Amino acid sequence: MTQKILVLDEGTTSTRAMLFAPDGKLLSSAQQELTQHYPAPGRVEHDATEIWHRTLACAREMVEKAGGAEHIAGIGITNQRETVVAWDRNSGEPLSRALVWQDRRTADFCDTLRNAGHEPEVQERTGLLLDPYFSGTKMRWLIDNEPAVKAAAEAGTLALGTIESWLVFKLTGGKFISDASNASRTLLLTLDGVDFDEGLCDLFGVPKSALAEVVDNSGAFGSTLRELFGAPIPITGMVGDQQSATIGQGCLTPGETKATYGTGAFILANKGQSIPASSNRLLGTVLYQEDGVRTYALEGSVFVAGSLVQWLRDSLGLLGTAAETETLARSIDDSGGVVIIPAMAGLGAPHWQPEARGVIAGLSFATGRAQIARAALEAMAHQTFDLAEAFAADGARWTSLKIDGGMSANDWMAQDIANLLNLPVERPDFVETTALGAAMLAAKGAGIVADLQEASDAMRGTIGNFAPSMDGNVREKRLFAWRKALAAA
Repeated sequence: MTQKILVLDEGTTSTRAMLFAPDGKLLSSAQQELTQHYPAPGRVEHDATEIWHRTLACAREMVEKAGGAEHIAGIGITNQRETVVAWDRNSGEPLSRALVWQDRRTADFCDTLRNAGHEPEVQERTGLLLDPYFSGTKMRWLIDNEPAVKAAAEAGTLALGTIESWLVFKLTGGKFISDASNASRTLLLTLDGVDFDEGLCDLFGVPKSALAEVVDNSGAFGSTLRELFGAPIPITGMVGDQQSATIGQGCLTPGETKATYGTGAFILANKGQSIPASSNRLLGTVLYQEDGVRTYALEGSVFVAGSLVQWLRDSLGLLGTAAETETLARSIDDSGGVVIIPAMAGLGAPHWQPEARGVIAGLSFATGRAQIARAALEAMAHQTFDLAEAFAADGARWTSLKIDGGMSANDWMAQDIANLLNLPVERPDFVETTALGAAMLAAKGAGIVADLQEASDAMRGTIGNFAPSMDGNVREKRLFAWRKALAAA
């Protein structure tokens, strides 16, 4: 009997279940959109119950496609990382809406901690900066502002977790764990710490008793309740989405670097077992943990990438489909001087300006849909260039870049990134490497492969390449216009 792997890929705008063969071939998938709630400017929320029900529905569809639960060797879970769910351990029900990683409501709290001088120690210990992006300040906000969360904390029944914790709790009927890659995004785990840190929990005002047990990224994490799929299925892999994409890209050797262009854009460089430190406002993070031993990464996070195109399509009505951007970009020779700073959710690395807002500069009566669409795609290369300079300054200069994610399927954008970076860019035929990385970890956890290198060799497909071909003067002109517009943001 062929043993298949079920991946639950819980993203920001949708949740998916994907069925993989042991050779990495995608056999089938199911997807449902997630409702985005924007109760006020800078606030982004999800309904955790909706996430659970829609993930379960997609998973059941894939179990049926597999021929039943007995044909699935293991489940791998990958997820939007810093989004926080608060629920009651006894009832298993959410106590509020989930606060999404894009949410900026804790900016003032971060400022207070920064002004009190805590950021250098926090960065040294966790690899992270004091920014609303990360989970810890969101947890504190929920305790302070949601009466049901506060009451559960006082009663000792509160569970605070990221999405993989929430899904495992629901799938198993009560197991409360968090993998090291997701836990490293909370501000509450030191890079070399086995479990969440008491001192950091005290600093952020989060009770350690409300947090999960930190575990490896592959292994035997328990099985699903029999009634969910007709028979128990082992959960054998868990990983944050950007770490998962790094693994799926085969970045298993120190120095190898990938960029994922999805809702946001996230670049990770494998740093091996040395704890990363940045002098250029990049992040240190756990890439994965095996048998308690951690492999680390240096990361640059951009908050707005594909969500910019979604905004042009859904809010402004300038596009019929996201794919239309490529046709529009190719229809003109340049953007006509239009530059977009996509700071709709603040600026991430290396700028870290949570209060920055988006700018469209260089508008004229000659500006049309094509110029704005092209400028939106060019913004991806501009943001990537800023990160390339920061990585180089931290001693992690790129020699090539592996790209993936939904936006990377745009050939014009992939070529533009190669041109602006003046570096070769690699893109796999199968660009959904986030799901593939989770499948690789689940395959290892289920014993299908011995290690991640064997999984990478067996499951990664063919690779396409984009070579740089931009005149240096054109590149400098682009970057000058970008920096000028950036100063206005």
